[in-house]
Amino acid sequence: MIPTDRLIQIKQRLEFVEASMSAGEGDIADLGREYAELRPVVTQIEELEQIRADIAEAEEMLNDPEMKDLAEEELPALRERLPEVEQAVQLALLPRDAADARPAVLEIRPGTGGDEAALFAGDLARMYQRFAETQGWAWEVIEEQMSDLGGLRELVVRVAGSGVFARLKFESGVHRVQRVPETESGGRIHTSAATVAVLPEAQEVDIQIEPGDIRIDTMRSSGAGGQHVNTTDSAVRITHLPTGIVVTSSEKSQHRNREIAMQVLRARLFDAQRSAVDAERSADRKAQVGSGDRSERIRTYNFPQGRMTDHRIGLTLYRLDQIMQGDLDEIIDALTAEHQAAQLAEMGQN
Repeated sequence: MIPTDRLIQIKQRLEFVEASMSAGEGDIADLGREYAELRPVVTQIEELEQIRADIAEAEEMLNDPEMKDLAEEELPALRERLPEVEQAVQLALLPRDAADARPAVLEIRPGTGGDEAALFAGDLARMYQRFAETQGWAWEVIEEQMSDLGGLRELVVRVAGSGVFARLKFESGVHRVQRVPETESGGRIHTSAATVAVLPEAQEVDIQIEPGDIRIDTMRSSGAGGQHVNTTDSAVRITHLPTGIVVTSSEKSQHRNREIAMQVLRARLFDAQRSAVDAERSADRKAQVGSGDRSERIRTYNFPQGRMTDHRIGLTLYRLDQIMQGDLDEIIDALTAEHQAAQLAEMGQN
């Protein structure tokens, strides 16, 4: 049962935000964001209140001989609908991750498996890029290092758009592949892995970096080869001395490289800060969707069987070709639903 006081508070807060916006008081941008978050919640609350009122009215009609038949006809449908609407309100009231609406920094690196791991890392990068395209998101490559066979040694990308981090945050972890490598002449199935990290983009207000805490080095940057090789001293490497985190960027503009590298450094420090808070908060329980730790194996892509299995929620899909083409909605929706179920269960225990 959702406390009535809580629902009243949310409706009153929306009224206050609407009044403030009409009067031109406060920070209009902040008020606009809060309004956009509150309006759908209040719509759900109003639907719940209406159904409860309809049920109460129908129950009163049972005492009226002339209205009893109509009430008995309406009540079953109303009572069946009530739990669905209550759950929708509960989901709307779940605490939101403040970073959900932010752009994300996506990092992909090969794990165990040598050249095959690098090729698989490249496959994952193309999978996520195609998914980003279907969502209408921007895909900005920050750092890319290719392997000799056309795979990836490292990829760092900024992904921007609506709800990017909310949709991608459960992708962090070790992705395992089982298939016959192109370099395998005997037809044997090999197992290799790649690591994915999804970090919410951090703002300067989130992470303050003192000038004395970083060392900035410029390096000679080289391009893809041939006559277009870029040999200017434009690549930038930033080392965060307190943590040892190293970030590089190899665009043609040294000024832009410094800006990009600082952006990625803030994201990594912000992620470390959030992870420490999450670890402290969940020290006595294990989240059902997993910790998001990059050392945790989260998913297996089995090419001979055309199968993808997400180990955190026991989801297996036999349509690997479509998944590798960026069809990730079913997986992400299932992970999000499992996370919400865990949140609801935790709220019920408190």
